[in-house]
Order: sequence, then structure tokens, then C-alpha cells
Amino acid sequence: MPDETLRLPNTIFQAVFDLGDKRAAKIALPPRLREPEIFAEWQDDENVVSLYVGFDDGQLHLDLGANGGEHHFHGANGDASENSPWNEPDTAVLLSWSSALAANFFERMPELMEDIEEAAAWHEEGYPLYVCETEPAKLDLIEVEIEGEILTLPWLGSGGVSQDHVDGENHPIALLWNPVDGATPDRTIARAWLDPVSGEPVTSAEQGVDWPAVGLERDEVLSWLEGIYLNHHITPDAEIELVHAVLERMGGLDREQ
Repeated sequence: MPDETLRLPNTIFQAVFDLGDKRAAKIALPPRLREPEIFAEWQDDENVVSLYVGFDDGQLHLDLGANGGEHHFHGANGDASENSPWNEPDTAVLLSWSSALAANFFERMPELMEDIEEAAAWHEEGYPLYVCETEPAKLDLIEVEIEGEILTLPWLGSGGVSQDHVDGENHPIALLWNPVDGATPDRTIARAWLDPVSGEPVTSAEQGVDWPAVGLERDEVLSWLEGIYLNHHITPDAEIELVHAVLERMGGLDREQ
């Protein structure tokens, strides 16, 4: 387990964006559905916004493009369904709110996502504030707290390594290694994935690895991989936090309305 005392302090970052009309904020969600977990992705190759709205007892997934939208639900067990896990009146309001939120987000694409990516780059450079370039408009100040990363050493073994996303549940990755400096890593020596119960990373070493050739002990490699997995696959980065905060503001879920 990586040493949590080596985690950098959290930082507060502010960004000013043009979020459009925020029409979803004018729709009151039913009391039991007022604290959703929300996220959205902009698929620029297809010009589609994918919105995810989650609760303990189910999820709504909505895709919206220039030709309209479609949606489906997931039950508490995660299985996809055309049937809502909530009653009809609550579902109708949730769909209206989600459609308005997705439409607002879609109308601001791709400019808003470009602004978010640029703001995240500013945060990476150590700046505390980003202001988008815009014509005169009503703007929103977004403030997020970015969790600090765990300090990790560079790869100190022989050769070089890289990470590779692999198919499977719980976000698995493979650690690839090559003993030749500069060569493409192509040998899997360890794997990491997310424990679905604890939410913590789990690591395992491959069988038959020549650890003296790798240049590090097995446990050293697994500890290093766990830190890398935490930083890059669990700890939300500035871009993720900004997207989440933007959606909350657009949807009227924060306190700044």
C-alpha cells in the first residue's frame, strides 16, 4: 500500500465558464432524486453527449446528438433495462431534467469542453484561476477541490514500462515491461484492478517473471503499480472535477444558484 503521508495537499481551483442558459436548474427534482451522481462525456467523433445520472437504486443513461436522443435505465444490480427503477411521476421529472441538462451541455460543445481542458492544463501548471475567452455574456465562477496525488518515484527497474488497459470488469490494467531501454514494453509482469467492494486498487504479479532481470523485487513493483493506479485511475483529476462541477451548476445541484 502506498504511503498516504506522501500524498500532496489538496488544492482549490477556480474557473470561469460560459455555461449557457442552465435551463435544467429551473426544474425541481423529486425529493428522493435530488442528490444524483452525474457525469457527461463529449464524443467529438460522433458529436454526441452521453449523460450519466446515478443513484443507489438505479441509473439513467442518456445520449443526445443533433438528430435527437435516446435513453435507458440500469437497476440497482447494474443490469440495463428499458424500464425505470422509479415510479412514473418521478421518472417523468427526472427525464425532463436530464434532457434539459444534456441539451444545455450539448449546445455548449465543443467550446465548453475545450475550455475545461484548458483550465485543467492551467491547474497542472500551478495557476489558481482560469477565465475563458468569450464575448460579453453571463459567466459562472466554478470552484473545485482537487485531491493531491501520491508522490511516486519514476520507474527504477531495468528497461522501460507502460500501462495497458485490458478488457474486463473493475477497470483492469496490465503493466508491460521490456528489458531494453527505448524498446516498446511488451511483456506483462503485473496487473491492477479496482476492488468493487472496497473501492481500493488490487495488484497481482504474473507467474514466471524473472524479477532479478526486472531490476526490482516483486513487492516493490506491486507497490509502485498501486501508486500509479491510484493517481491515474482512481483519484479524480482537475478535468473530471470541473466537468462534474459544471454539470452540478447547470443542473441546479450546487448552492450557487
